[in-house]
Amino acid sequence: MNRDIFIRNLAGDKIEMSPKGRNADELSVEEFEKCYENFFDMIFEIAATDISGLSGYGEFDENNKAPFGTVKEFIRETFNEEQEGYWHNWTQMFGTTFLKKDYFEEIYAKAMYYADYCEGQRYLANNNTFFCNMIVDASGKTYCADWGRAGIMDFLMDFAILDLNKPYLLVPEKLYEYAKRKNIEIKNFRERFLCMAYFKGIHTLMWHASIDDLESCESITRSINELEARMNKLAD
Repeated sequence: MNRDIFIRNLAGDKIEMSPKGRNADELSVEEFEKCYENFFDMIFEIAATDISGLSGYGEFDENNKAPFGTVKEFIRETFNEEQEGYWHNWTQMFGTTFLKKDYFEEIYAKAMYYADYCEGQRYLANNNTFFCNMIVDASGKTYCADWGRAGIMDFLMDFAILDLNKPYLLVPEKLYEYAKRKNIEIKNFRERFLCMAYFKGIHTLMWHASIDDLESCESITRSINELEARMNKLAD
């Protein structure tokens, strides 16, 4: 079944596959401040999708199945250098690109350490919530326009991607206060957010290193390096 049809059947009216409006990447900091709750509402609405008929974790495969039994397996197999396609033998980049072996292994170990906190956290996630992939309509309602990497995982992945894209918007800080205002309990918020952020951070870093995008590599690295101190402040 076509991915968009599968997602639409799964989520029903929660998802608009052809949204019309302004690209979210064009929003200024001030504009985001005024409408960020719409982004958060959208992610929570997606996460509320009934996936009781589905098993596993990970991005949906060509059969629209989440192929991994645990979060740790999802993370581990994402970085398997024996996989077919673009990432086959990807570790060769350690000697030829911005991506450094010691740094990758450090952040990978952190993601795996925190993965235990994400086990059992199974939700529909867009898994591609970079601002360039989202639309804001005239009323301020937000939509994900690209569902090609959707899957089952901790819904905090979608928030972590927002932050990785533009850390100066302070997404986890805003989410922490939003959840308190809305009486939304997010157990182990710090640990789960860090797991998803480290996982997606080094995967995104791999991509930009593979295309020699040095500016993005440096920005992603700064975001990864600064995140734990930010999250620790929320726990104080």
